[in-house]
Amino acid sequence: MKKTVVVFLLSLISYFSFAGKILIPMDESQSNHLKAYGIAFWVLENKIPIEWLLNYRGGSFLIDNYPDITKECQIRGVGFQVIADVQAAQIYNEIADPEVNMERVKLEVAPKIAVYSPQGKQPWDDAVTLVLTYAEIPYTVIYDKEIVKGELPKYDWLHLHHEDFTGQYGKFYASFRNAAWYQEEVRQQEALATELGFTKVSEMKRKVAQNIQGFVVGGGFLFTMCSGTDSFDIALAAQEVDIVESVFDGDPSDPQAQNKIDFVQGFAFKDYRIEKNPMVYEFSNIDGTDDHGKVGELNDFFTLFDFSAKWDIIPTILTQNHTQVIKGFMGQTTSFRSQFLKSNVTIMGEIKSIKCSKYVHGELGQGQWTYYGGHDPEDYRHLVGDPPTDLNLHPNSPGYRLILNNILFPAAKREKQKT
Repeated sequence: MKKTVVVFLLSLISYFSFAGKILIPMDESQSNHLKAYGIAFWVLENKIPIEWLLNYRGGSFLIDNYPDITKECQIRGVGFQVIADVQAAQIYNEIADPEVNMERVKLEVAPKIAVYSPQGKQPWDDAVTLVLTYAEIPYTVIYDKEIVKGELPKYDWLHLHHEDFTGQYGKFYASFRNAAWYQEEVRQQEALATELGFTKVSEMKRKVAQNIQGFVVGGGFLFTMCSGTDSFDIALAAQEVDIVESVFDGDPSDPQAQNKIDFVQGFAFKDYRIEKNPMVYEFSNIDGTDDHGKVGELNDFFTLFDFSAKWDIIPTILTQNHTQVIKGFMGQTTSFRSQFLKSNVTIMGEIKSIKCSKYVHGELGQGQWTYYGGHDPEDYRHLVGDPPTDLNLHPNSPGYRLILNNILFPAAKREKQKT
């Protein structure tokens, strides 16, 4: 009898110790938005489910109250509130109101993250790897060899580092062909192509792009920025034609290449014109960089669209933020001229004054993809050789938040498929 009472009392102590919820607000009150995503990921890694409260205080997180979680928030400098169950019930009632544009999404499983990136040091950095590291979210680096060998199915989510999938070495030829880093990149890429059994780098990159396409069709999640967007799409559309000039691969391009482009094969774009001139720092006329130059840095902003949280859950997740208007930033591919977007592409962020889209999303097969224009959300004109952004100076960056929305998205999508 005494033993039963002791067990019962211990159960009560345990219950009351963990009663209530931890609310991680994501509105302007949050001290570190970026590390808050890291907390959410860490909680999922520890097999504890999370509720993502879409459009509630900037897309807040709600978690069962465990002391280890509050301690981790304190260590990482993330703002949180411990609330009673009755307060949580009030939040649930507010969100459930059909007249309110909010929704609850349950997250259960931490996605396995891969970043497609070369191993060698390059004279630029990557916003995604910067924010993953800052938020303390683990990831695995893979590159052409792993993808060609079919290792993508090991992962749920893939980011494409600043890359050129057309095999033109980033179109840096005009400005950097004599630079040591450029020449070393050419040497390494050619050696890797030979090792993997390809006669040209463009053929290797094409195969990589095709395997990534298969990854998405099979249910994977793809996120990419800057030149990893249009060069990837063009590589897919041009997979049956040589668009690469002799300075890159030793033989001339197909003079009829433009007419042979199969836009159906690409994810996002149609009706564009490719740029084959190796002296021009563009892949096509998709990119709106020149249009941004006319606007100027002080007036360069993009606006996030407002979606129905109860009906359009996916774009609502991907646009969670504490502000709808975000300062712009340049890149090799800064934005996407809207006239070249396919009709089934969802535009989530737009620069209306120049008719360019900054942030777009789509579905392919069982998977999802997101393109985000620009190179670094906190460095307007990030040049080759510039130092990496110190995210300790930008813990509340709304531009970086969009990247991290995509990181957690697979967990939410997996739950949605189960219900």
